[in-house]
Amino acid sequence: MGKRILAQRKGRGSLPFRSPSHRHIGAVKYRPFLEGQNEFTFKVIELLHSPGRGAPVALIKYNDDKKSLWLPPEGIFEGEEFIQSNSQTEIKVGNILPLKDIPLGTLVFNVESAPQDGGKFARSSGVSAIVRNRTGNKVELLFRSKRTKWIHEKCLATIGVVAGGGRTDKPFLKAGNKYHYNKSKAKKWPVVRGVAMNAVSHPYGGGAKQSPHKSTTTSRNRPPGRKVGQIAARRTGHQN
Repeated sequence: MGKRILAQRKGRGSLPFRSPSHRHIGAVKYRPFLEGQNEFTFKVIELLHSPGRGAPVALIKYNDDKKSLWLPPEGIFEGEEFIQSNSQTEIKVGNILPLKDIPLGTLVFNVESAPQDGGKFARSSGVSAIVRNRTGNKVELLFRSKRTKWIHEKCLATIGVVAGGGRTDKPFLKAGNKYHYNKSKAKKWPVVRGVAMNAVSHPYGGGAKQSPHKSTTTSRNRPPGRKVGQIAARRTGHQN
């Protein structure tokens, strides 16, 4: 009788695979505009470390004394002031504007998917998107993945590049460092390759040589013990 493979254990949602909520210091979203509000001015009080995230987080204070968390850009400092506006304002790194008021070619991040949703795209450390085109009430953004997306012109975005760029350039050097890094992100590490396992432990295990011995493309509807490899792949292999 075989064993439950890693994919099955992850799907069960037991304690080692759950996201450590205590490592996330809070939701990082834009403050929604209420009726009659068009602009907020806020000051950066403190730059915080959130272990469950790659990018740093800033604690900010609005002009009406309310506090919130903000995804800061590269190059800012504590005590600096910025504007979240629903209309045309200064194009300055850190200011939050709707896409309709941002010039073409500008680097932006923390872009909303729909107006007033708080920010969904380009939020990782060192990441940004480029405002590339606009047609009607839609604005085209070019992301780091080289993919483009048309987004409503009223969606907010922050000018600049997310802070923490170059974070992944430094090598871990020791296995212990890699272990603690992955543990803070709720990732299982190290992960043994399926072809290196025994036949009872994985569909690709066993055999005289380390090879899957079968097609690695599997159906979307396969049972959990067989759902490994290229799941519902439209195409595999090298692409020109």
